[in-house]
Amino acid sequence: MVAIIQDSLAKSHSYTEYRNIVSSLLKEGKSTGNEQSEALTHYSELNETRMNRLEKTIKITDEFAEKLHQLQGEYLWLVISEGWCGDAAQLTPIFYKMAELSPKIELKMVFRDENDDLMNLFLTNGARSIPKLIILDKNTLEVLGDFGPRPYGAKHLILNYKAEHGVVDETAKTNLQLWYLHDKGLSTQQEIMALMSAFELKHDIV
Repeated sequence: MVAIIQDSLAKSHSYTEYRNIVSSLLKEGKSTGNEQSEALTHYSELNETRMNRLEKTIKITDEFAEKLHQLQGEYLWLVISEGWCGDAAQLTPIFYKMAELSPKIELKMVFRDENDDLMNLFLTNGARSIPKLIILDKNTLEVLGDFGPRPYGAKHLILNYKAEHGVVDETAKTNLQLWYLHDKGLSTQQEIMALMSAFELKHDIV
């Protein structure tokens, strides 16, 4: 596993680099990933607008900001993503904002379709669902835990919709985006900080 992680890190990007790559491809009428279609490009364009807005509006709570600033361990947050993914557009700005608040966290982004071996280690019910935040010990590259592709509330919204209607259609996707809008990133912050607090305690750092 460490070898796969090292290989992916060699192909990783900063958050800003990731955003720039997605933007540059859009100017060429392309999306990230192996598959190209009008639909994926359209989703990428929507996500570009969404991420620009979220980077300005998402707020990390004072409580979590203080905890992030006080982290003692050294962590590497490795995120698997793609520009066309609606969940990634909602969540990666939160990852970025949280990592920016801690000198103990380094955030790296990789594209799913360029990192098959890594993605296959972090499947969700057998699916290559993204985004996936992998939390690593920065010094040893030990996998401490992971988060994604959605916070619990969003996950259950989609599961319940699929159970009732048998499919995840545009209505489900709209409902999901509305859930994210009303949640304002709080569920994601809570779930990630619960993980981080557990890691700090587990390693007798705090």
